Amino acid sequence: MDQTLQRLLNAEQRAEAIVHEADQERDRIIQGALQEAHAEEERFETRIPELHNAFIEKAEQRARQTNSELKKRYDEHHVQLRNLAEEREAEALDAAYQLLTDTEADR
Repeated sequence: MDQTLQRLLNAEQRAEAIVHEADQERDRIIQGALQEAHAEEERFETRIPELHNAFIEKAEQRARQTNSELKKRYDEHHVQLRNLAEEREAEALDAAYQLLTDTEADR
């Protein structure tokens, strides 16, 4: 009976040692994960200015492109208006000439 109790006591001690080792391993893994998370957070925070600059650069590029497209449309519209004005100018000059030379309009 003493041997049985001694074996049970030894088994309990081994089990406690295994649990203690497992607890230490778990704590080590948690600490490693926390350190890795902090390192990743620091890397991300150091990249924030780079990410911000890239975003600003893309936004400026889109703004330049939009501005260029609007200027092109404005120029095209301006040409169309100028052409219409030139066409109407000839008609207006002809009408004015007709009015000036029309002798029957004076009567």
